[in-house]
Amino acid sequence: MRAGRHNSGMKLAILGLFIGSVQPMPDDGRPTAIFKRPVRGAVDIGPQGLHGDTQADRRFHGGPDKAVHHYPLENLRRLAQQFPQIADRLLSGALGENVSTEGADESAVCIGDVFALGSARVQLCQPRTPCWKIEARHGVDGMTRYIAEHGICGWYYRVLTPGSAAVGDAIELIEREPAPVSLRQFWDLVGAHRPALDALTRLIDTPALNEDWRHRLQQRRRWLMTQGD
Repeated sequence: MRAGRHNSGMKLAILGLFIGSVQPMPDDGRPTAIFKRPVRGAVDIGPQGLHGDTQADRRFHGGPDKAVHHYPLENLRRLAQQFPQIADRLLSGALGENVSTEGADESAVCIGDVFALGSARVQLCQPRTPCWKIEARHGVDGMTRYIAEHGICGWYYRVLTPGSAAVGDAIELIEREPAPVSLRQFWDLVGAHRPALDALTRLIDTPALNEDWRHRLQQRRRWLMTQGD
């Protein structure tokens, strides 16, 4: 652990690991890899994510800062309450995630958190931004908007140290920023009409934050600083 950082002791069990290949979306044939299948046994985790996992559109999915997508069961249960007509489908893996756990949602994890994921080391660097494929997969209008508006998007890891993991292994927080910004705070700042500049700056200055998000937030800070009350 690097100096000036601390460990909160968060430790979860991996309930599911999922990978998928590109295939046509059933209704319109557009390519997607949102349909994931459970991994049996251990899976290698490298800089591009879980071995065998693919992405259909690399402009918006995949890459080093979107290597592993984690989605908590807590969010799926919330979606099941909001969309009861598909509640029986909202199980682990339903949103195209790679990792499923129970016990921590966006309020409990922070930008820059480093986790031991099995024997790999991964770092939370940005939230997921939900897209049209969620609604296309489940056939429910308004689902993507609900996920975005309520900040229950899950999050992405970059891989710091390759390794492997299996269902039942632990995912354990081993490092956290000294002035952490949780994903819940992240979405509150992004959604606020006039976010507090000091809080926005703290988020921008978090070293692990994905550079695309940093640039967008810097632009917003500059705009806010030119505006009067």
